[in-house]
Amino acid sequence: MTSITPTATNDAQRQGDADRAAAAAAGRACVRVVLPAYNEEEALRPLLDGLHAVLIEARLEHEIVVVDDGSADSTALIASQASFDMPLRLVSHERNQGLAAALRTGFVEAVGRCAPGDIVVTLDADNTQPPGLIPRMVGMIREGHDVVIASRYQHGSRTIGVPFSRVLMSLGARALFQLVFPIRGVRDYTCGFRAYRAEALAEALRLYGDSFVSEQGFSCMADVLLKMRRLPLVMGEAPMILRYDQKGGASKMRVARTVMQTLSLMLRRRMGR
Repeated sequence: MTSITPTATNDAQRQGDADRAAAAAAGRACVRVVLPAYNEEEALRPLLDGLHAVLIEARLEHEIVVVDDGSADSTALIASQASFDMPLRLVSHERNQGLAAALRTGFVEAVGRCAPGDIVVTLDADNTQPPGLIPRMVGMIREGHDVVIASRYQHGSRTIGVPFSRVLMSLGARALFQLVFPIRGVRDYTCGFRAYRAEALAEALRLYGDSFVSEQGFSCMADVLLKMRRLPLVMGEAPMILRYDQKGGASKMRVARTVMQTLSLMLRRRMGR
């Protein structure tokens, strides 16, 4: 079961809602940031503070949607407390359902609140991906892109502190996806840090329904991209500095399982299933 937990209802929160309504009326885009989170009590608050600061400095109207996927720690409490300091909505799964379900919930929640011209951003809640890249990604959407990916494979990108096994897996996935499912402008198929034009995301949700995010585990991010490639969309990338050395808590990715899920996905999509 999914529930929307009441968050701050103080004057600052009401003023934020009024400001976003005024921005929509004036035709200014709102950036809605979706954060699927599972047991991220160590990393979540620093990420939220950094994210809010970046968007304020860039003068971007914004709302943060935290999807707590049945965490056993204080993730939901931290998000709820943060809602007194920033425009934040907390959506909770009563039990852990996995990344795909959390991402799907976040997409539906964000798109349901979007106005024409809004932008939906997704990123990991472990504080390894730089919120400072969001204004550049938003700028690329405004320049004409429908989807912008924070890429580990563009000139100027770097990865710091990433285990060697994950580096090999990512490089292998990149090579296979580019060979079997080439998408113009895309090298990084598996990174979850992305910006989407809200109308493009809404069209994908309308077309695929609940099956839009259907793969289990981390391969769901690649599957979302493969489904969106069937639409007449312009995709591009911005170089990212991945700071895995800043990660709070242990990794939730199981490399062998993710490799098998990704290979299975590619085979099924290649066969048209």
